[in-house]
Amino acid sequence: EVQLVESGGGLVQTGGSLRLSCAASGFTLDRSAIAWFRQAPGKERNFVVITSPNDGDTYYEDFASGRFTVSRDNADNTLSLQMNSLKPDDTAVYYCAAGPRLGFHNSDYDYWGQGTQVTVSS
Repeated sequence: EVQLVESGGGLVQTGGSLRLSCAASGFTLDRSAIAWFRQAPGKERNFVVITSPNDGDTYYEDFASGRFTVSRDNADNTLSLQMNSLKPDDTAVYYCAAGPRLGFHNSDYDYWGQGTQVTVSS
C-alpha cells in the first residue's frame, strides 16, 4: 500500500521553529519529485516547495525562501521540512506529496499525506 504519513505539526510562537516529517511506504522517494503544500483556512492549497528526483531542481515559494528548507533521506525513505522564523501567516495544514514529475500544482502529484496542522501564535 502506498502511503505518506506526516508528523511534526503543532503550536508554536511567532519566531519559533518546527520540523515536519513525512514517511513514505510502498514506493521509493528517491525516484520521485517531492513537494510540500499548505492550505490556510478558507484558501486553496498551494505549493510551499517542490524538488525534483535526485534534488536537481528545487523551488521555494517566495514566503518560504530563506526560512524553510526541504530535505529527503533516501535511506529512511522520508522527507522533511524545516521551518524557521515562523509567522502567524504560516498557520495552515501542511501536506507532503510525491509524484513522477516536478510541478507546481496539486494535480502534478499522485501521493499525498494526510496533512498536519501548524499554528503560529502572535
